[in-house]
Amino acid sequence: MSPRVQLWLAVFVTVASIAGLGAFIVETILTHPGHGYAVRLQLPAAGRKIGLPKIEGPQDASRPLVVIDAGHGGHDPGASGAGYEEKVLTLGLAQALRDRLLAGGGIRVAMTRDTDQFLALAERRKIARILGAGLFISIHADSAGEKSGITGATIYTLSAKASDETAARLAARENRADRVNGVALEGQSDAVSAILVDLSQRRVREESAELAQLIIREGVGQMDFHTTPRRSAAFAVLKSADVPSVLFEAGYITNPEDARRLASNSGRERFAEVVDRAVRAYFARQTGV
Repeated sequence: MSPRVQLWLAVFVTVASIAGLGAFIVETILTHPGHGYAVRLQLPAAGRKIGLPKIEGPQDASRPLVVIDAGHGGHDPGASGAGYEEKVLTLGLAQALRDRLLAGGGIRVAMTRDTDQFLALAERRKIARILGAGLFISIHADSAGEKSGITGATIYTLSAKASDETAARLAARENRADRVNGVALEGQSDAVSAILVDLSQRRVREESAELAQLIIREGVGQMDFHTTPRRSAAFAVLKSADVPSVLFEAGYITNPEDARRLASNSGRERFAEVVDRAVRAYFARQTGV
């Protein structure tokens, strides 16, 4: 055997040995959990587009569009209490509101999620912007920790600075839903977001506040509100550049009575009726009809 053939054979054997050793290591890792375990995960492609939900209701694109956001979902259950999870209660309320708006006619509706699905906070508000929504309503259920006696609904609009300590703590809790394994999904800092809001959202803030007041007006005598029903906070989900938005904490999941009401058919229907009337009054004022 010539020296050249011997050299090529040695190289071939070495490469084959390394490849075989690699295969053996992989096989060992996968089949012997006690010595290590590897899991292959399919990660979303960078720059993927948001899957837009369908728009239901009139085919006339000139009709107002409401995007309803059921808070939390998927691996993010939100708050819990009295045997309920926030992500389940919010989806039921969102579906009831959608059905009520569609039954009344004249308004188009889209939901950020209609299943137990996780969406980043930025994705939720971006859906409303891309679809050209006239209103964005994010539905949640509040938590008072061990203070189970606190009750009632609260409506939040955006503020660069939280209106009180309670609002600040709640905003911080909700904003954590935009983090996965400690990695922030939100692309901009709070400081930059606050500046952009201050520059571009004066009209949006005023219209958001108008909707909040209408919900309270229509809800008097129909649903229980917190002693301070109107608040403002720096919720990430409300930081839309041009869509009037409210975050509706429909009650306290840590209050057994509130939780049962939000989970009941009658409670969901009452919630939907109140918000439906407020939304229609809002659009009537906008169009002057």
